[in-house]
Amino acid sequence: MGRLDGKVALITGAGGGMGRVAAERFAAEGAKVAVVDVEANQEVVDAITAAGGEAIALAADVRSFEQVSAAVDATVDAFGGLHVLYNNAGIMPPDDGATLDTPESTWDVVMEVNVQGVWLCCKYGIPAIIASGGGSIINVSSLVAIMGSATAQIAYTASKGGVLAMSREMAIEHAKDGVRINSLCPGPI
Repeated sequence: MGRLDGKVALITGAGGGMGRVAAERFAAEGAKVAVVDVEANQEVVDAITAAGGEAIALAADVRSFEQVSAAVDATVDAFGGLHVLYNNAGIMPPDDGATLDTPESTWDVVMEVNVQGVWLCCKYGIPAIIASGGGSIINVSSLVAIMGSATAQIAYTASKGGVLAMSREMAIEHAKDGVRINSLCPGPI
């Protein structure tokens, strides 16, 4: 019996890295998992089902409210609810550097994916979690949100600070709804 038996989790950025590890771990703990990435990743779903879990692959760009809402709806349709939202999708482009060197276009896309993406997923995911009786949201921030970065990456650092602050605000706002919201701040991976 797993710690997440009977729960449904939607994980963004689940096509690889920390998101994939989370998807596989959540499934091993009994959750039904929506594996969400920019492109649907059947390989992750196949690994989960081969290990005895249940999962679906969904494509969604977290910058698009329409795609995010479609992914949440597809998850609820497939599994009957949503209990865990793990907002892991994020980018750190190679030209994100020092304050004076980072192109505006890089700043914009990092903010769209890393901050707006988390907000849009929460904006649509929270009502589904409430309708399912409550649950948990995990927003992936970074240690750089707390300490800054030894390597210049101004947009990424600012975006992860935004995720951390937004998570605090959402946690206060939705505690009354039975939705627990936390932010992970991992160091270098």
